[in-house]
Amino acid sequence: MAQTGRTYFVADLHLTDERPAATGRFFRFLDADVAGADALYILGDLFEAWTGDDHEEVVAAETARRLKTLATAGTPVYFLHGNRDFMLAERYAARSGMTLIADPTRIELYGVPTLLMHGDTLCTDDIAYQVFRRRSRHPVTVALLKRLPRQLRRQLARRARAGSAAAKAEKSAAIMDVNVSEVVRLLHAQQAQRLIHGHTHRPARHTHEVAGRSCERWVLPDWYERWGYVVCDATGCTLKIENL
Repeated sequence: MAQTGRTYFVADLHLTDERPAATGRFFRFLDADVAGADALYILGDLFEAWTGDDHEEVVAAETARRLKTLATAGTPVYFLHGNRDFMLAERYAARSGMTLIADPTRIELYGVPTLLMHGDTLCTDDIAYQVFRRRSRHPVTVALLKRLPRQLRRQLARRARAGSAAAKAEKSAAIMDVNVSEVVRLLHAQQAQRLIHGHTHRPARHTHEVAGRSCERWVLPDWYERWGYVVCDATGCTLKIENL
């Protein structure tokens, strides 16, 4: 069991009933690593798709139960929306014991000003995606989607994922990665020394010079063929990646 004085960060788990290996790995991670820690931050795309808080997959109910148990035992759980689960709302958050946080959120992490993001807004070179993101996240769009029958929402989500996969196949890897100038701009604007994000599925530690200061950026791994997280304490952060 993890000791206090540690905070864990995950993203891009893409949980679904169709991928039980990732689900089981996540639940073991909660029990073996996160239990007893200072906090768990989920930085988006916890689920493969989320069409509303009436989501009926078995994994949604069991994940809520596990996270609620963790939070009740004293480890706060924070959730920041990703591009796959931006419709996750207060009802499911309460059921899971999660606190919803904005993207971006700046925290003091063991004395280090740290910026938390999902990461998709950093990919400013992917203009088509940014346009789609703004339109799909518009409050009117979200309100209309919530009023649709659940089955129709699921169909729309499947079409959106298929369209996204087709679009990615035609884009260069560089376009779909973060724009470094945008990273530096945000770190400077937020007066942060560290950035932790997901979305790109390119786990690594990067350094950036921001107004004469050396800042670090940690990119979280996805949970498809592998799994992993970033854990931070008073001495710094560590990236862990393992095969499922």
